[in-house]
Amino acid sequence: MSWRILFLLLTSVCWCAPTSLSAQDEPIDTGNKAEPEASEQDPADNEAAEKTERGPVARYVTVTNPVDNVIFSRVRNILVKLQHQAEQEDRAAILILEIERGTSMFGQVRDLAKELTSARYSMVRTIAWIPDHEDNRPLDGYTAILALACKEIVMHPDAEIGDIGRGQPIDDDEQHFVINMVEKRYNTQVNGALAAGMCDPQKTVLRIRIDPGDGVMVSRVVTGEELRRLQDDNDDAIPDIITIKEQGQPLLLSGRAARGNDVLAMQTSDDRSDLADLYGFERRYLREDLTGGEAPKARLIKVEGAIGGVLEEFVKREIRRAVTEGANLIIFEIDSPGGELYASQAIANAIAELNPKECRSIAYVPNQAISGGAMIAFGCDEIIMHPDARIGDIIPLAMQPGGWAEHAPEKVLSILRDMLNELAERKSRPPALLEAMADKDLVVYRVTHRQTGRGSYMSTQELESVAGEWEKGPIVPETREGVALTVTGQRAFELELGEEPVRDFDELKNRLAIPQDQVIKAAEQTWVDTLVAILKSPAATFLLFLIGLVCIYLEVYTMTGFFGIGAGLCFAVFFWSRFLGGTAIWLEVVLFLVGLILIAIEIFVIPGFGIFGLTGGLAVLFSLILASQTFVIPSTDMELEELSWTMGTLSGSIVAMVVVGVTLSRVMPHLPGIRNLILGPASLEEGPRLNPELAGEGSATAIIEQDHALLNRQGTAFSTLRPSGKAQIEGRFVDVVTDGEFLDAGTPIEVVEVAGNRVVVRSLS
Repeated sequence: MSWRILFLLLTSVCWCAPTSLSAQDEPIDTGNKAEPEASEQDPADNEAAEKTERGPVARYVTVTNPVDNVIFSRVRNILVKLQHQAEQEDRAAILILEIERGTSMFGQVRDLAKELTSARYSMVRTIAWIPDHEDNRPLDGYTAILALACKEIVMHPDAEIGDIGRGQPIDDDEQHFVINMVEKRYNTQVNGALAAGMCDPQKTVLRIRIDPGDGVMVSRVVTGEELRRLQDDNDDAIPDIITIKEQGQPLLLSGRAARGNDVLAMQTSDDRSDLADLYGFERRYLREDLTGGEAPKARLIKVEGAIGGVLEEFVKREIRRAVTEGANLIIFEIDSPGGELYASQAIANAIAELNPKECRSIAYVPNQAISGGAMIAFGCDEIIMHPDARIGDIIPLAMQPGGWAEHAPEKVLSILRDMLNELAERKSRPPALLEAMADKDLVVYRVTHRQTGRGSYMSTQELESVAGEWEKGPIVPETREGVALTVTGQRAFELELGEEPVRDFDELKNRLAIPQDQVIKAAEQTWVDTLVAILKSPAATFLLFLIGLVCIYLEVYTMTGFFGIGAGLCFAVFFWSRFLGGTAIWLEVVLFLVGLILIAIEIFVIPGFGIFGLTGGLAVLFSLILASQTFVIPSTDMELEELSWTMGTLSGSIVAMVVVGVTLSRVMPHLPGIRNLILGPASLEEGPRLNPELAGEGSATAIIEQDHALLNRQGTAFSTLRPSGKAQIEGRFVDVVTDGEFLDAGTPIEVVEVAGNRVVVRSLS
């Protein structure tokens, strides 16, 4: 081998890509058993001799897009605090950046990248965590530069990163900045050739191995141009060339491909919870740092007593209020023996759906969180308990006739298992332990991952499903057969279900960095919560709909305005309860009002076509349905059942209104003081209203002759004629109709036609 090859290799070491466990000038493991084998141990093991007994201090921050001054300030503040803490306590410091997909300006990304690589933070180890994206979207564009600026990158095996120009080469100045940054060797897994391939799709990126003459292969990542220069200076052909990226294709590497090529990613991980084991810090540091070192905006919501619909509405409403007010920390003080299964699930899901990158949820258990109370606690990001507080025993019970309870059937238990598994996965807790709280016969074991050494808890069924990936350890004694898992705060901490216990609320405030002089007012249930829950019940909703519809009917029948006010109050109370209950927003109110306006246009402006009336009726109907639920189209069985209740309640109230209306139309004409206001036909029994001079009192002939005697008579409109209404003709109140025109009350009129009960009038003006 020519000495020139050895010289070129030694002088170009600054852009080699060695493994994470080797020095820059040492050979890279190629996977050949005949060659020296590089170690695959965890990064945390690299620092085993250096880290103190307490382990590293760490912070977790999400870099959202676009990168702006807020993100820059937050990251810089945390870097400063970590550097200071590392110097003061003489311990390692780690900053984990979860970099979200998105679009950012190069200038903002460049400034943050410079801050991350600044020598001022020499004691802070920056780690970029690239999780998998639900839409398989890669981390590309300028944002990918931030990952290259970190000292290490940990990726999900299926996550992808690269293509900084998104299919196009970026500007020369921008390329120069990126390549110059990575060649300073902040990240030993990235070199200039790899960065060039990410910046320019026209670059070819290859991995080569060369034997400099001592039998030990040296691996490098080069561009196509660099390979040609090496070949020109080399008398012998380079024996091993692997193409990482072809010319004309963007460079996108998944975590699996990056580790296969021993570039870019130092480690791969399926979940961010593995980072604590990989780097040897406490799991509590994995929670999102939302404050940038400032005091959190905290809210306290008390979850006390039996869990039911009233408590559900209260908690959900207070969550929305806290988020609206900008709280980034919500503490749920739970002291409950349990309650209704679906109400508990609804509260737990409402808490679990809070974005942990915007609002952190804490379950504080000073006494007990049993059954549904435990389920609610498991919906929170963290559980902090008193050492002697109890949590667990989520066995579902079914009430039987006579007031006694027995264990719910297997179908209900299966549904509960699915609920608990979903909560466990969302909050990175061992699913087996949560299942053991619902299944009294489930036995759980302490297990250890054979490769990473990470500990967890699994049932026998789970161990069989992973096929030897985990090593079975001792049984968790609290999960013996016949007993539902229930543990204290101290034991929950040991089982990784909760955080380290606290003695009182003041200690909790210290733990959460809340100033002691900051008063946190607890949100507690009031009579308004009870009233809202009652008004949202199917029975109350049915009554509101029925009374409101009947008032509308009576208003059309009498035109007094009194019943119109009653209808308005009924629907106002309905929307008020839905506003506080969280199922209605202003959209439903606007839709309801638009529907009423369209119906009014149909009646008073352009009657006869039906288009406006039909559209208005549908708008009113949809507004009432949407205001009764939080979804538009049902996607689950529970949502379908809720929609069925809403439609049944509304349909039932309409049918009941028709029955009541028919009854009232027969009864009200005979009620003293009211019959003169009703726009109904004259009755044969109303003899005193006839003129006895025209015929014998009470005879049918006299009535017919009296009606025809109204022809050409004059009077005034007693009510507004639209076109029907009531008129006063020679001292009598008569139901009349115009020939199409609308007349205001008090307008002089004349009878122009009488046909049976139909009396047609027209204006005298």
